[in-house]
Order: sequence, then C-alpha cells, then structure tokens
Amino acid sequence: MLKDRVLGAWVKWTLTVSSRMSQARGRAGDRGAGFVEYAGLMILIAGIYTFIDQLGLDGKISTAIGNAVERVIG
Repeated sequence: MLKDRVLGAWVKWTLTVSSRMSQARGRAGDRGAGFVEYAGLMILIAGIYTFIDQLGLDGKISTAIGNAVERVIG
C-alpha cells in the first residue's frame, strides 16, 4: 500500500517535471536568449583581445602562426 503511494507520487512528480522542462524548451522559454548569448560571447572575445594586447603577445602569436604556416607550406 505504501509502496503504491510512493510509486504513484514518483510517477506524478516525474511527469510534472518533464512537462515543465518540455514547455521551457519551446519558443517562449528561449525568448531573448540569442541576444544574451551573443552579448556574452562578444564580451568574452573583447576581454581576450584586451588581455593579449596588454601582455604584448600579439607579435609573438603572429610570428608563431607565420612560422607554422611556413613549415606546412615549405
């Protein structure tokens, strides 16, 4: 009897959670997410660029890439 109640509650809970998750994945759940992700990516790229520029690694990176291309091409 208790086992049936626990199992019934478990099934009801899993169905409720899965239905809520599927609703959140729809168009309404993702509204505005593209802009936020794009803005976050742009901030990350700007931070990396600033970090490389401040450390003076831009010349070293350019030289390393040029040497690698030269080795591949011959």
